[in-house]
Amino acid sequence: MPAAALDELYDYDQQYIADILKSVKTIAMVGASADKTKFSYGVLRVLHETGYDMIPVNPNPNLTEIRGIPVYHSLEEIDRPVDMVEVFRPKEELYAITKKAIAIGAKVLWGQIGVYDDQAAKLAQDAGLKVVMNRCPKIELFRPFWKPRLDLEI
Repeated sequence: MPAAALDELYDYDQQYIADILKSVKTIAMVGASADKTKFSYGVLRVLHETGYDMIPVNPNPNLTEIRGIPVYHSLEEIDRPVDMVEVFRPKEELYAITKKAIAIGAKVLWGQIGVYDDQAAKLAQDAGLKVVMNRCPKIELFRPFWKPRLDLEI
């Protein structure tokens, strides 16, 4: 699907996204990477420095921390409530991850740019989760409508 068509398909009200980013505190990032050249690392860094409680999730048993933050090897291992599950995995994995996000009681399912699945979205919405797909929270934080937290030093 062309990028323009995706943007129209997953066109969210700016206030909806802003409300999500204002309300969530704890974000589990599925597909977090310790590789500083990966986009997920940069997003994790900015969200963490902005004040979110980040929980990196990566199945690699040799990866124990990213930026000094303990890594969990699955969503099921997380030992505290999670507000949002952000997915940095191929879109083909999103449905299975959605089931796990529902099982741990997440309130929001967020698919990173390129990560979208209508069936996963319906499953999450039917379970009461808010859903954002094909968007990046780092980018959304710095859109003109988003004012809070911008006074923090980076």
